[in-house]
This record gives sequence, C-alpha cells and structure tokens, in this order.
Amino acid sequence: MLAQNNYFIYNAFIVNEGKIFKGDVLIQHGIIKGIYKEKSPVEDIWMENDTMLVDASGKYLIPGVIDTHVHFREPGLTHKGCFLSESKAAVAGGITSVMDMPNVIPQTTSISSWEERMQSAKDKMYTNYSFYIAATDANSEEIKALDKHKVCGLKLFLGSSTGNMLIVDNHVLEDLLQFHTIPLVAHCEDEAMIRANTEQMKKEYGEEIPIEKHPFIRSEEACYVSTEKIISLAKKYRSQIHILHVSTAKELELFTPEYPEITAEVCVAYLFLDDSQYQTKGTLMKCNPAIKTADDKKALLQALNNGIAYSIASDHAPHTTEEKNNTYLKAPSGMPGVQHILPLMLEFYFSKDMKLQTIVEKMCHAPARLFQIENRGFIKENYQADLVLLDLNKPTQIDTESLYYQCGWSPFEGMLLHASIEKTFVNGEIVYDNGNFARNPTGKPLYFNR
Repeated sequence: MLAQNNYFIYNAFIVNEGKIFKGDVLIQHGIIKGIYKEKSPVEDIWMENDTMLVDASGKYLIPGVIDTHVHFREPGLTHKGCFLSESKAAVAGGITSVMDMPNVIPQTTSISSWEERMQSAKDKMYTNYSFYIAATDANSEEIKALDKHKVCGLKLFLGSSTGNMLIVDNHVLEDLLQFHTIPLVAHCEDEAMIRANTEQMKKEYGEEIPIEKHPFIRSEEACYVSTEKIISLAKKYRSQIHILHVSTAKELELFTPEYPEITAEVCVAYLFLDDSQYQTKGTLMKCNPAIKTADDKKALLQALNNGIAYSIASDHAPHTTEEKNNTYLKAPSGMPGVQHILPLMLEFYFSKDMKLQTIVEKMCHAPARLFQIENRGFIKENYQADLVLLDLNKPTQIDTESLYYQCGWSPFEGMLLHASIEKTFVNGEIVYDNGNFARNPTGKPLYFNR
C-alpha cells in the first residue's frame, strides 16, 4: 500500500460532536483541511493528481479511537507483545492513538526510562503514542521535573502491582493529589483485603483455587474501599483523578456531577463478560480488577449512557496461551483487546443500547478532552487526520486466523459482530485498509496542551 499525501473522503456519514451528517472530508499533508456538508469541491479535487479519492458511500466516518489504557509489553516482556504487533492490531480495530502503561521491564518510573521508551517506539508504532510514568513512594523529584506537554499521565497503583510501584505512603499520595501537573490515573483495589481473601481461599482449596473465586478474592469491597479512599482525597483537594477499569455498580455511586474532575473509565471486557463465564473461559478471562456480575455489567453500560462513566478503554494486556493456561495462582491477569473494542461497542448500537454519537464521545472525544491532547479526537479543520471508516453492513468474525495480536488469542473468539473497520487513517495516511497494512508505521508522539 503506497502512502498518499492527500485524500478526499466523500459521501460519508460523519459522526462528530453529537451529530451525524452526510459530508466530505479533505486531507492535505496529514491535516483535515476541509469538511463539506453541502457544496463539495469534488469536481475540482478530481482534477488534482496528487489527491486520492475515497468513496465512502453508505459508510460512517468517525475520529480515530484514543485508547488511554494499553500494555504493549515493550521493553522486557516482548514474548507477549511488542510495539509493532500490538499497534498493528490496534489500527485494525480503529484505534489511532494509545497511552501505554508503565509496568514493563524496566518499569517506567523515571524520566530517563520514559525517554528510552519514547525513543524505542519511534518508527515501530502504527498508532500515535505516549507513555505513563508510575508514581512510587520515592520518585517525587522525577515527577516534578517531567514535561507536562509530553507525558500523558501519572499512574497510581493503589492495589497489587509489580516491583515497587505500589503507593503505600499516604503522605506521598496526598502530595500527588495537591501538586500534580499532569492527569492522575489510578488502579484501585485494596491490597490488604486481596491478600486476606487469597489466604482464606488457600486455606479452603490449597494451591488449587478455582478461577470462579477470582471475584471473591478481588472483591467488590476491595474495589470500593480503595476507590472511595482516593475519591475522598480528591474531593478534599478538589483534584483531578481518573479511576481506571471501574468494575462494580457500587463504585459508580461514588461519582457525582458535583465533582466533574473525578472521572471513571469503563473497559470493554467488563461490558461483555461476567462471572457466569469463568467456568467456560477459565483463566483466559482473569484480569484485575476481576470481572464481576451481570448486574455490574448492566450498571456500567447504563453509567456510560447517563454520563456517570466518562470514557471507554481496552486495558489491552496480552499474555501467551502457555502463561494463561495455568492454575489460578500462577496464571497472569490480563487479556488482549485493542483489535475489537470498537466493533464490540458497535454491538450496542445495533441492539439500540447506545447511540453512535455516544460511542464516539466516550472513545474519541472524551479521552482527547481529559488528557488535553493537541488537535486529535475530533473531526475538525486543522486537526490531525486520525480517522476511521466504518462499514456497518459488513460483519466481523472473531477467530484465531483473523487476530493480529502476537499472543494469538482473544477472549471474544467465536463472536460474530455486525460491523467492521474498513479503513484507518493515522496522521493522514491509510495505515489499515480491509486487512492490508501500510508498509511503514506512521505513528507520532502525542502532544498535550496543558
């Protein structure tokens, strides 16, 4: 597939900022240069030899999805996935920008480790990208010196994590809430409760704890206590905080319109899986926090529709099948997800449980606003041309042969979805087109207007 400098997408149903309208979009040198609702310069464009025409008749054009929660595993864990493989899967799923988490090897807890990851990602990422830095009890000086225009956010681990990334010192936590200059995102589970629950299960089952006990070990209460603690502190200091992968209806009660700076993320797996499926999917659906009840699943969907939940992400976290096909205590937590989060969310459109405009709001606009991403997340003139062309009449079959993940599996295998991704544009170039990929990745570092 050859790169083109200019594109003219015509006859599309454009979904943007709460509206759907038929129109055309002109892309020049990676930038959206024109949006035409009625009169279109298509005849003039036709005469320009350097402009490629894209007939979008019957298709829907949306901004590229911004996934603010991925684990692409590079460096140090590249037997699970890497920048190239996972970003390739992401653009196949309509994702054009990602924010990658810090629990790699070495952990991203310093400016130097962050810079090394940024350099390593160059020319490997099909998506645009940035990386979180993890807060620890000992890296406050590093955090004060970071560049708020380049680092996407600061990750707070308030539950189980690897290495030294778990924040134990409450003074450190309160300082972060008072003096942060970039968005704070938090994994909220109470570590003491999880350990006590694990020991209780060990006494009952030994080392052979059934996977069905995962939501009892990483319980509703463990999530609620931790989330309530960080939200109470955020209210005290009127601080911004984004709570990752909210998994329970009880936690949703903590989010109120009076504190719009306290926001909730919902991950797609929690909208499609529930505890009745542990018996069939086993450790393949083991993730942290644990997937819980059907009632929780229903409440999360409702929270997205009524505005209580702010955004949608994947928490893409691949592991090999050998690692996952293990006993409960030995199997790692996490599932791949970037390739199908948008087609999965579109299922709610077909079932009339969510509007297309709401899906675009939660997956494209909201992440751009929350992280103050420069010129992305919307279809606007002079914005970067990160776009996705959807075919709502072409089904997607999720099977092993169609997966681009390095790990080669998905918890959603066997599903037949109504819609598919036809084309994905990143920085004005078609990087994915009906199963074909651009020869060279075109992803760029994200920049933040703060």
